[in-house]
Amino acid sequence: MQHKEIKFFNTLSRKLEAFVPTGNTKKVGFYSCGPTVYSKAHIGNMRAFIFADIVARTLRFAGYDLHHVMNVTDVGHLTDDGNDGEDKLEVGARREGVTAWQIAEKYTKFFFDQLDLLGLNHADTVCKATDHIPEQIAMVEKLEKNGFTYQTSDGVYFDTEKFAEYGAMALLDKDGMEAGHRVDLGEKRCKTDFALWKLSPKEEKRAMEWESPWGLGFPGWHIECSAMSSHYLGESFDVHTGGVDHVPVHHTNEIAQAECATGNKPFVKYWMHCEFLILDDGTKKMSKSLGNIVTISDIKEQGYHPQAFKYLCLQTHYRKQLKYSEASLKGAQTAYRKLREKTKGLELKQVGFSSEAAKSFARQLETALLNDMNTAKAMGLLWESLDSKEVSDAEKGVLVFMAEAVFGLKLGDAMDDFVVEVAQGAQELLQKRIEARNQKNWKDADAYRDQLLEMGYEIMDNPDTGPTLRKK
Repeated sequence: MQHKEIKFFNTLSRKLEAFVPTGNTKKVGFYSCGPTVYSKAHIGNMRAFIFADIVARTLRFAGYDLHHVMNVTDVGHLTDDGNDGEDKLEVGARREGVTAWQIAEKYTKFFFDQLDLLGLNHADTVCKATDHIPEQIAMVEKLEKNGFTYQTSDGVYFDTEKFAEYGAMALLDKDGMEAGHRVDLGEKRCKTDFALWKLSPKEEKRAMEWESPWGLGFPGWHIECSAMSSHYLGESFDVHTGGVDHVPVHHTNEIAQAECATGNKPFVKYWMHCEFLILDDGTKKMSKSLGNIVTISDIKEQGYHPQAFKYLCLQTHYRKQLKYSEASLKGAQTAYRKLREKTKGLELKQVGFSSEAAKSFARQLETALLNDMNTAKAMGLLWESLDSKEVSDAEKGVLVFMAEAVFGLKLGDAMDDFVVEVAQGAQELLQKRIEARNQKNWKDADAYRDQLLEMGYEIMDNPDTGPTLRKK
Protein backbone atom coordinates (compact mmCIF):
# COMPACT_ATOMS: atom_id res chain seq x y z
CA MET A 1 0.00 0.00 0.00
CA GLN A 2 1.29 3.44 -0.92
CA HIS A 3 1.73 5.70 2.08
CA LYS A 4 -0.07 9.01 2.49
CA GLU A 5 1.76 12.28 3.09
CA ILE A 6 1.96 13.44 6.70
CA LYS A 7 3.08 16.77 8.11
CA PHE A 8 4.46 16.93 11.65
CA PHE A 9 5.69 19.87 13.70
CA ASN A 10 9.34 19.11 14.39
CA THR A 11 10.62 20.59 17.67
CA LEU A 12 14.14 20.31 16.28
CA SER A 13 13.45 22.79 13.47
CA ARG A 14 10.51 24.61 15.11
CA LYS A 15 8.45 24.23 11.94
CA LEU A 16 5.93 22.02 10.17
CA GLU A 17 7.67 19.47 7.96
CA ALA A 18 6.62 16.80 5.49
CA PHE A 19 7.38 13.43 7.04
CA VAL A 20 10.02 11.44 5.13
CA PRO A 21 11.38 8.43 7.05
CA THR A 22 15.09 7.80 7.43
CA GLY A 23 16.19 5.93 4.31
CA ASN A 24 12.96 7.04 2.56
CA THR A 25 11.29 3.67 3.20
CA LYS A 26 7.90 2.56 4.54
CA LYS A 27 9.56 1.34 7.74
CA VAL A 28 9.38 3.81 10.61
CA GLY A 29 11.21 3.65 13.96
CA PHE A 30 9.28 5.40 16.74
CA TYR A 31 10.34 5.83 20.38
CA SER A 32 8.09 7.34 23.02
CA CYS A 33 9.28 8.24 26.50
CA GLY A 34 7.47 5.98 28.96
CA PRO A 35 6.60 6.26 32.66
CA THR A 36 8.83 6.47 35.72
CA VAL A 37 7.13 3.82 37.83
CA TYR A 38 7.54 5.14 41.38
CA SER A 39 3.94 6.25 41.90
CA LYS A 40 0.55 6.35 40.19
CA ALA A 41 0.43 7.75 36.66
CA HIS A 42 -2.08 10.63 36.67
CA ILE A 43 -4.20 12.11 33.89
CA GLY A 44 -1.56 14.77 33.19
CA ASN A 45 0.89 11.95 32.46
CA MET A 46 -1.73 10.09 30.44
CA ARG A 47 -2.22 13.01 28.07
CA ALA A 48 1.32 12.34 26.81
CA PHE A 49 0.54 8.66 26.28
CA ILE A 50 -2.70 9.44 24.45
CA PHE A 51 -0.58 11.74 22.25
CA ALA A 52 1.98 8.98 21.60
CA ASP A 53 -0.83 6.56 20.74
CA ILE A 54 -2.28 9.06 18.25
CA VAL A 55 1.17 9.49 16.64
CA ALA A 56 1.47 5.71 16.23
CA ARG A 57 -2.09 5.39 14.90
CA THR A 58 -1.54 8.26 12.45
CA LEU A 59 1.62 6.70 11.04
CA ARG A 60 -0.16 3.38 10.57
CA PHE A 61 -3.22 5.14 9.08
CA ALA A 62 -0.87 6.72 6.54
CA GLY A 63 0.38 3.28 5.52
CA TYR A 64 3.73 3.08 7.29
CA ASP A 65 5.21 -0.09 8.77
CA LEU A 66 5.80 1.05 12.34
CA HIS A 67 8.01 -0.28 15.13
CA HIS A 68 6.94 1.52 18.30
CA VAL A 69 9.29 1.26 21.28
CA MET A 70 8.53 2.62 24.75
CA ASN A 71 10.73 2.51 27.86
CA VAL A 72 9.79 1.95 31.48
CA THR A 73 12.09 3.91 33.79
CA ASP A 74 12.43 1.69 36.85
CA VAL A 75 15.77 3.01 38.11
CA GLY A 76 17.93 6.13 37.97
CA HIS A 77 15.37 8.96 37.77
CA LEU A 78 16.43 11.30 40.59
CA THR A 79 14.04 13.53 42.50
CA ASP A 80 15.30 16.77 40.93
CA ASP A 81 15.03 15.28 37.40
CA GLY A 82 18.75 15.93 37.04
CA ASN A 83 21.82 14.76 38.94
CA ASP A 84 20.82 15.47 42.52
CA GLY A 85 18.48 14.01 45.08
CA GLU A 86 17.46 10.40 45.55
CA ASP A 87 16.29 7.80 43.08
CA LYS A 88 12.50 8.15 42.88
CA LEU A 89 12.11 4.37 43.12
CA GLU A 90 14.05 4.32 46.40
CA VAL A 91 11.91 7.17 47.74
CA GLY A 92 8.77 5.25 46.79
CA ALA A 93 10.10 2.12 48.48
CA ARG A 94 10.72 3.97 51.73
CA ARG A 95 7.29 5.61 51.53
CA GLU A 96 5.48 2.28 51.26
CA GLY A 97 7.80 0.08 53.28
CA VAL A 98 8.67 -2.30 50.44
CA THR A 99 11.61 -2.77 48.05
CA ALA A 100 12.31 -0.63 44.99
CA TRP A 101 11.70 -3.73 42.86
CA GLN A 102 8.23 -4.12 44.37
CA ILE A 103 7.47 -0.44 43.80
CA ALA A 104 8.48 -0.79 40.15
CA GLU A 105 6.32 -3.88 39.67
CA LYS A 106 3.30 -2.32 41.39
CA TYR A 107 3.29 0.94 39.45
CA THR A 108 4.24 -0.61 36.13
CA LYS A 109 1.09 -2.73 36.42
CA PHE A 110 -0.92 0.34 37.45
CA PHE A 111 0.35 2.26 34.43
CA PHE A 112 -0.64 -0.44 31.95
CA ASP A 113 -4.03 -0.77 33.65
CA GLN A 114 -4.58 2.95 32.95
CA LEU A 115 -3.49 2.44 29.34
CA ASP A 116 -6.03 -0.36 28.96
CA LEU A 117 -8.85 1.69 30.52
CA LEU A 118 -8.18 4.36 27.88
CA GLY A 119 -8.07 1.81 25.07
CA LEU A 120 -4.52 2.77 24.11
CA ASN A 121 -2.39 0.32 22.16
CA HIS A 122 0.70 -1.01 23.88
CA ALA A 123 4.01 -0.29 22.17
CA ASP A 124 5.39 -3.10 20.01
CA THR A 125 8.43 -3.23 22.29
CA VAL A 126 8.30 -2.24 25.96
CA CYS A 127 11.78 -2.10 27.51
CA LYS A 128 12.65 -1.72 31.18
CA ALA A 129 15.79 0.17 32.14
CA THR A 130 16.75 -2.55 34.63
CA ASP A 131 16.70 -5.15 31.83
CA HIS A 132 19.19 -3.16 29.72
CA ILE A 133 22.04 -2.27 32.07
CA PRO A 134 24.72 -3.81 29.75
CA GLU A 135 23.56 -1.63 26.84
CA GLN A 136 23.75 1.48 29.01
CA ILE A 137 27.22 0.64 30.31
CA ALA A 138 28.36 0.02 26.72
CA MET A 139 27.16 3.47 25.62
CA VAL A 140 28.94 5.17 28.53
CA GLU A 141 32.11 3.28 27.56
CA LYS A 142 31.80 4.60 23.98
CA LEU A 143 31.43 8.15 25.29
CA GLU A 144 34.44 7.66 27.53
CA LYS A 145 36.50 6.31 24.62
CA ASN A 146 35.44 9.29 22.45
CA GLY A 147 36.56 11.76 25.13
CA PHE A 148 33.20 13.13 26.29
CA THR A 149 33.25 12.07 29.95
CA TYR A 150 34.98 12.77 33.23
CA GLN A 151 34.69 11.09 36.60
CA THR A 152 33.95 12.57 40.01
CA SER A 153 33.65 10.99 43.42
CA ASP A 154 29.93 10.30 42.83
CA GLY A 155 29.87 9.18 39.21
CA VAL A 156 30.69 9.58 35.53
CA TYR A 157 29.54 12.80 33.86
CA PHE A 158 29.02 13.99 30.29
CA ASP A 159 31.13 17.06 29.45
CA THR A 160 28.70 19.35 27.61
CA GLU A 161 31.49 21.82 26.77
CA LYS A 162 32.83 19.27 24.29
CA PHE A 163 29.61 19.03 22.26
CA ALA A 164 29.22 22.23 20.26
CA GLU A 165 25.55 21.56 19.42
CA TYR A 166 24.49 21.01 23.02
CA GLY A 167 21.08 22.55 23.72
CA ALA A 168 20.30 23.42 20.08
CA MET A 169 16.82 21.86 20.09
CA ALA A 170 15.89 23.58 23.35
CA LEU A 171 17.41 26.90 22.20
CA LEU A 172 19.41 26.99 25.43
CA ASP A 173 21.62 30.01 26.07
CA LYS A 174 24.40 27.92 27.59
CA ASP A 175 26.84 30.82 27.91
CA GLY A 176 24.21 32.95 29.62
CA MET A 177 23.32 30.13 31.98
CA GLU A 178 26.94 29.70 32.98
CA ALA A 179 27.53 33.44 33.42
CA GLY A 180 24.46 33.85 35.60
CA HIS A 181 24.48 30.70 37.70
CA ARG A 182 24.90 30.98 41.44
CA VAL A 183 24.76 27.31 42.38
CA ASP A 184 27.42 25.13 43.89
CA LEU A 185 28.60 22.88 41.08
CA GLY A 186 30.45 20.57 43.43
CA GLU A 187 32.78 18.51 41.26
CA LYS A 188 30.86 19.22 38.06
CA ARG A 189 32.75 21.32 35.53
CA CYS A 190 29.69 22.97 34.02
CA LYS A 191 26.13 23.56 35.15
CA THR A 192 24.71 21.61 32.20
CA ASP A 193 26.92 18.53 32.64
CA PHE A 194 24.88 15.47 33.58
CA ALA A 195 25.39 12.05 35.12
CA LEU A 196 25.82 9.01 32.90
CA TRP A 197 26.54 6.59 35.74
CA LYS A 198 26.03 7.29 39.43
CA LEU A 199 28.13 5.52 42.04
CA SER A 200 26.30 4.03 45.00
CA PRO A 201 27.01 5.94 48.23
CA LYS A 202 29.41 3.85 50.32
CA GLU A 203 27.30 4.30 53.46
CA GLU A 204 24.09 3.19 51.74
CA LYS A 205 22.91 -0.19 50.45
CA ARG A 206 20.68 0.28 47.42
CA ALA A 207 18.18 -2.34 46.24
CA MET A 208 19.10 -1.55 42.64
CA GLU A 209 22.82 -1.39 41.84
CA TRP A 210 25.19 -3.04 39.37
CA GLU A 211 28.90 -3.54 38.87
CA SER A 212 30.48 -1.35 36.19
CA PRO A 213 33.97 -0.31 35.00
CA TRP A 214 33.62 2.76 37.28
CA GLY A 215 32.33 0.99 40.37
CA LEU A 216 29.09 -0.24 41.90
CA GLY A 217 26.22 2.00 40.94
CA PHE A 218 23.29 2.67 38.64
CA PRO A 219 22.63 4.45 35.33
CA GLY A 220 21.65 8.08 34.92
CA TRP A 221 18.12 8.70 33.70
CA HIS A 222 19.08 10.12 30.29
CA ILE A 223 21.42 7.31 29.20
CA GLU A 224 18.59 4.80 29.54
CA CYS A 225 16.54 6.19 26.65
CA SER A 226 19.50 6.74 24.31
CA ALA A 227 20.84 3.23 24.90
CA MET A 228 17.50 1.42 24.61
CA SER A 229 16.17 3.37 21.62
CA SER A 230 19.43 2.80 19.74
CA HIS A 231 19.41 -0.88 20.69
CA TYR A 232 15.96 -1.49 19.20
CA LEU A 233 15.73 1.12 16.43
CA GLY A 234 19.33 1.74 15.37
CA GLU A 235 21.70 4.65 15.84
CA SER A 236 19.46 6.92 13.72
CA PHE A 237 15.67 6.62 13.66
CA ASP A 238 12.58 8.59 12.72
CA VAL A 239 10.32 9.83 15.54
CA HIS A 240 10.76 10.48 19.26
CA THR A 241 7.96 11.84 21.45
CA GLY A 242 7.48 13.11 24.99
CA GLY A 243 6.13 16.02 27.00
CA VAL A 244 7.38 19.58 26.55
CA ASP A 245 9.10 19.33 29.93
CA HIS A 246 11.51 16.83 28.36
CA VAL A 247 12.86 19.33 25.82
CA PRO A 248 15.36 21.41 27.87
CA VAL A 249 16.97 18.58 29.83
CA HIS A 250 16.07 14.95 29.13
CA HIS A 251 15.80 15.08 25.34
CA THR A 252 18.61 17.60 25.04
CA ASN A 253 20.83 15.19 26.95
CA GLU A 254 19.63 12.20 24.93
CA ILE A 255 20.75 13.92 21.73
CA ALA A 256 24.14 14.87 23.16
CA GLN A 257 25.10 11.44 24.44
CA ALA A 258 23.65 9.48 21.49
CA GLU A 259 25.34 11.58 18.81
CA CYS A 260 28.67 11.74 20.63
CA ALA A 261 28.65 7.97 21.13
CA THR A 262 28.09 7.34 17.42
CA GLY A 263 30.51 9.86 15.93
CA ASN A 264 27.90 12.59 15.39
CA LYS A 265 25.37 10.47 13.48
CA PRO A 266 21.98 12.22 13.55
CA PHE A 267 20.03 10.64 16.40
CA VAL A 268 16.36 11.39 15.68
CA LYS A 269 14.88 13.05 12.60
CA TYR A 270 11.54 14.24 14.04
CA TRP A 271 11.09 15.28 17.66
CA MET A 272 7.47 15.77 18.75
CA HIS A 273 6.22 17.10 22.09
CA CYS A 274 2.81 17.60 23.68
CA GLU A 275 1.88 20.38 26.06
CA PHE A 276 0.86 20.18 29.71
CA LEU A 277 -2.52 19.46 31.18
CA ILE A 278 -3.23 22.42 33.47
CA LEU A 279 -5.87 22.85 36.16
CA ASP A 280 -8.90 25.10 36.36
CA ASP A 281 -7.70 28.67 35.76
CA GLY A 282 -4.50 27.54 34.06
CA THR A 283 -2.16 28.57 36.85
CA LYS A 284 -0.78 25.16 37.78
CA LYS A 285 -0.16 21.73 36.35
CA MET A 286 -1.03 18.43 37.90
CA SER A 287 1.93 16.84 39.67
CA LYS A 288 2.66 14.22 42.31
CA SER A 289 4.81 16.69 44.26
CA LEU A 290 1.84 19.07 44.61
CA GLY A 291 -0.45 16.25 45.72
CA ASN A 292 -3.19 17.25 43.26
CA ILE A 293 -3.25 14.18 41.08
CA VAL A 294 -6.30 12.49 39.56
CA THR A 295 -5.98 9.13 37.83
CA ILE A 296 -8.02 7.47 35.10
CA SER A 297 -9.16 4.95 37.73
CA ASP A 298 -10.38 7.89 39.87
CA ILE A 299 -12.53 9.37 37.13
CA LYS A 300 -13.94 5.93 36.30
CA GLU A 301 -14.95 5.47 39.94
CA GLN A 302 -16.68 8.86 39.76
CA GLY A 303 -18.89 7.51 36.97
CA TYR A 304 -17.07 8.88 33.93
CA HIS A 305 -16.13 6.72 30.98
CA PRO A 306 -12.30 6.61 30.75
CA GLN A 307 -12.48 7.40 27.06
CA ALA A 308 -14.42 10.55 27.82
CA PHE A 309 -11.06 11.85 29.05
CA LYS A 310 -9.46 10.79 25.77
CA TYR A 311 -12.27 12.60 23.93
CA LEU A 312 -11.46 15.72 25.99
CA CYS A 313 -7.80 15.45 24.98
CA LEU A 314 -8.68 15.11 21.30
CA GLN A 315 -10.67 18.35 21.46
CA THR A 316 -7.43 20.32 22.00
CA HIS A 317 -4.42 20.22 19.67
CA TYR A 318 -1.52 18.37 21.27
CA ARG A 319 0.72 21.46 21.06
CA LYS A 320 -1.71 23.55 23.12
CA GLN A 321 -2.16 23.37 26.88
CA LEU A 322 -5.22 21.38 27.90
CA LYS A 323 -7.32 23.07 30.58
CA TYR A 324 -8.90 20.47 32.81
CA SER A 325 -11.75 20.71 35.28
CA GLU A 326 -14.57 18.43 36.33
CA ALA A 327 -16.91 20.63 34.31
CA SER A 328 -14.84 20.11 31.16
CA LEU A 329 -14.76 16.35 31.79
CA LYS A 330 -18.51 16.33 32.34
CA GLY A 331 -19.01 18.12 29.01
CA ALA A 332 -16.71 15.65 27.27
CA GLN A 333 -18.65 12.75 28.79
CA THR A 334 -21.92 14.11 27.41
CA ALA A 335 -20.45 14.70 23.94
CA TYR A 336 -18.72 11.32 23.87
CA ARG A 337 -21.90 9.50 24.86
CA LYS A 338 -23.82 11.25 22.09
CA LEU A 339 -21.11 10.40 19.57
CA ARG A 340 -21.22 6.74 20.60
CA GLU A 341 -25.01 6.75 20.29
CA LYS A 342 -24.79 8.31 16.82
CA THR A 343 -22.28 5.77 15.57
CA LYS A 344 -23.80 2.73 17.31
CA GLY A 345 -24.74 0.06 14.78
CA LEU A 346 -22.98 1.65 11.82
CA GLU A 347 -21.00 -0.83 9.75
CA LEU A 348 -17.41 0.33 9.96
CA LYS A 349 -15.50 -0.77 6.88
CA GLN A 350 -13.09 0.54 4.27
CA VAL A 351 -14.95 0.96 0.98
CA GLY A 352 -15.59 3.77 -1.46
CA PHE A 353 -18.16 6.56 -1.53
CA SER A 354 -20.96 7.29 -3.98
CA SER A 355 -21.95 10.83 -2.96
CA GLU A 356 -19.85 13.94 -3.52
CA ALA A 357 -20.66 15.07 0.03
CA ALA A 358 -19.09 11.93 1.52
CA LYS A 359 -16.05 12.23 -0.75
CA SER A 360 -15.56 15.83 0.38
CA PHE A 361 -15.82 14.88 4.06
CA ALA A 362 -13.31 12.05 3.52
CA ARG A 363 -10.78 14.41 1.90
CA GLN A 364 -11.15 17.00 4.65
CA LEU A 365 -11.02 14.39 7.41
CA GLU A 366 -7.85 12.82 6.04
CA THR A 367 -6.21 16.23 5.63
CA ALA A 368 -7.00 17.16 9.23
CA LEU A 369 -5.67 13.87 10.60
CA LEU A 370 -2.46 13.98 8.57
CA ASN A 371 -1.75 17.70 9.00
CA ASP A 372 0.04 17.59 12.36
CA MET A 373 -2.77 15.50 13.84
CA ASN A 374 -5.45 18.17 14.05
CA THR A 375 -7.80 15.91 15.99
CA ALA A 376 -10.07 18.78 17.05
CA LYS A 377 -10.78 19.71 13.44
CA ALA A 378 -11.18 16.05 12.48
CA MET A 379 -13.69 15.55 15.29
CA GLY A 380 -15.73 18.54 14.13
CA LEU A 381 -15.79 17.17 10.58
CA LEU A 382 -16.90 13.76 11.83
CA TRP A 383 -19.80 15.30 13.75
CA GLU A 384 -20.76 17.35 10.69
CA SER A 385 -20.73 14.27 8.44
CA LEU A 386 -22.87 12.26 10.87
CA ASP A 387 -25.47 15.05 10.87
CA SER A 388 -25.43 15.41 7.07
CA LYS A 389 -28.52 14.26 5.19
CA GLU A 390 -26.43 14.03 2.01
CA VAL A 391 -24.32 11.20 3.42
CA SER A 392 -25.83 7.70 3.63
CA ASP A 393 -25.51 5.49 6.69
CA ALA A 394 -23.16 3.20 4.75
CA GLU A 395 -20.92 6.18 3.91
CA LYS A 396 -21.07 7.39 7.50
CA GLY A 397 -19.75 3.98 8.54
CA VAL A 398 -16.77 4.43 6.21
CA LEU A 399 -16.04 7.92 7.56
CA VAL A 400 -16.23 6.65 11.15
CA PHE A 401 -13.88 3.81 10.14
CA MET A 402 -11.36 6.41 8.95
CA ALA A 403 -11.60 8.55 12.08
CA GLU A 404 -11.61 5.56 14.42
CA ALA A 405 -8.30 4.33 12.97
CA VAL A 406 -6.69 7.39 14.62
CA PHE A 407 -9.08 8.17 17.49
CA GLY A 408 -9.56 4.66 18.93
CA LEU A 409 -12.75 5.75 20.76
CA LYS A 410 -14.85 2.54 20.42
CA LEU A 411 -17.02 4.30 17.85
CA GLY A 412 -19.60 1.99 16.31
CA ASP A 413 -19.65 -0.25 19.40
CA ALA A 414 -22.68 -1.03 21.54
CA MET A 415 -23.19 1.08 24.66
CA ASP A 416 -22.78 -1.71 27.23
CA ASP A 417 -19.58 -0.19 28.66
CA PHE A 418 -21.52 2.89 29.76
CA VAL A 419 -23.30 0.89 32.45
CA VAL A 420 -22.00 2.11 35.82
CA GLU A 421 -22.73 1.12 39.38
CA VAL A 422 -25.43 3.31 40.89
CA ALA A 423 -25.56 4.08 44.60
CA GLN A 424 -28.30 2.22 46.49
CA GLY A 425 -29.85 5.47 47.70
CA ALA A 426 -30.16 6.69 44.11
CA GLN A 427 -31.87 3.44 43.08
CA GLU A 428 -34.35 3.82 45.94
CA LEU A 429 -35.16 7.39 44.87
CA LEU A 430 -35.68 6.22 41.29
CA GLN A 431 -38.14 3.56 42.50
CA LYS A 432 -40.01 6.18 44.54
CA ARG A 433 -40.22 8.41 41.47
CA ILE A 434 -41.60 5.55 39.38
CA GLU A 435 -44.26 4.86 42.03
CA ALA A 436 -45.13 8.58 42.27
CA ARG A 437 -45.55 8.83 38.49
CA ASN A 438 -47.72 5.70 38.44
CA GLN A 439 -49.94 7.40 41.02
CA LYS A 440 -49.85 10.63 38.94
CA ASN A 441 -48.23 12.40 41.90
CA TRP A 442 -46.23 14.74 39.68
CA LYS A 443 -45.07 17.02 42.50
CA ASP A 444 -43.31 14.20 44.40
CA ALA A 445 -42.01 12.69 41.16
CA ASP A 446 -40.37 16.01 40.28
CA ALA A 447 -38.93 16.31 43.80
CA TYR A 448 -37.33 12.84 43.53
CA ARG A 449 -35.92 13.77 40.13
CA ASP A 450 -34.37 16.94 41.57
CA GLN A 451 -32.80 14.97 44.43
CA LEU A 452 -31.27 12.57 41.91
CA LEU A 453 -29.88 15.48 39.92
CA GLU A 454 -28.27 16.86 43.08
CA MET A 455 -26.67 13.44 43.60
CA GLY A 456 -25.22 13.60 40.08
CA TYR A 457 -27.66 11.27 38.29
CA GLU A 458 -30.02 11.90 35.41
CA ILE A 459 -32.98 9.70 34.46
CA MET A 460 -33.03 7.97 31.08
CA ASP A 461 -36.53 6.92 29.97
CA ASN A 462 -36.07 3.82 27.83
CA PRO A 463 -39.25 2.33 26.27
CA ASP A 464 -37.74 -1.17 26.42
CA THR A 465 -36.15 -1.29 29.87
CA GLY A 466 -37.98 1.48 31.68
CA PRO A 467 -36.34 4.39 33.56
CA THR A 468 -32.63 3.98 34.37
CA LEU A 469 -29.98 6.20 35.90
CA ARG A 470 -26.71 7.45 34.52
CA LYS A 471 -24.03 9.80 35.78
CA LYS A 472 -24.34 13.33 34.43
